[in-house]
Amino acid sequence: MAKIHATAIIDKGASLDSSVEVGPYSVIGPHVRIDAGTKISSHVIIEGHTKIGCDNTFFQFSSIGSAPQDKKYNGEPTSLEIGDRNTVREFCSFNVGTIQDAGVTTIGHDNLMMAYVHIAHDCKIGSHTIFANNATLAGHVEIADWVILGGFAAVHQFCKVGAHAMLGMNTSLTQDVPPFVMLSGNPAAVYGLNLEGLKRRGFSREQINGIRHSYKLLYKSGLTLAEAKVAIHKAHSEHPLAQQHIHQMQVFLDRSTRGLIR
Repeated sequence: MAKIHATAIIDKGASLDSSVEVGPYSVIGPHVRIDAGTKISSHVIIEGHTKIGCDNTFFQFSSIGSAPQDKKYNGEPTSLEIGDRNTVREFCSFNVGTIQDAGVTTIGHDNLMMAYVHIAHDCKIGSHTIFANNATLAGHVEIADWVILGGFAAVHQFCKVGAHAMLGMNTSLTQDVPPFVMLSGNPAAVYGLNLEGLKRRGFSREQINGIRHSYKLLYKSGLTLAEAKVAIHKAHSEHPLAQQHIHQMQVFLDRSTRGLIR
């Protein structure tokens, strides 16, 4: 049997692996599935059509899988999917999706969500991210792998943040953020590449030089966005060891819908 405290309330329809731990006064709804090794502390509510992977840790007083804060939501059976090895600290709130989008909010693997983080409906969160205290996402936001959001950072609906980007404390983001950049402020402004983060993750000097070249074309050359896209495409041949990362930048620029922070 799962390790369930006597005061916890687990609906008969919920599916919990036998190794799952549930602390005092937590409530698990009928459409919840929780896989092996996950630990639920006290006073946590997990509801909705929520699927949680392996070896996650939920600290006390979080609300997981609750209805979206969206006036169009009418009780449709939308869902929340959480991967493996995530740490969710106190008072976090994650909402299920809406039928106006794909109907699912997704969170990847190995993420750290600090206290009071809010992830709204239909967001797509990658893996290895860090959300500092009170970081907040509106609906339909996409956060790629290895992104860091500083405390009280707020992201407008439908914005995209590229891989390895870093948002400083109190950043107010209303447009898309390309991969690898570092920005801060209200309104947000770009302050360079997230070089320290790239070095910590094992990027070579040659890879960083290729990324830096693309960054300069986008932000320092005086080119229009259309011209910068063409120039970045040509940079493939000049930086063979960074081709993957330059391509990552290209794909992001092509997918941007809200315009770029420039």
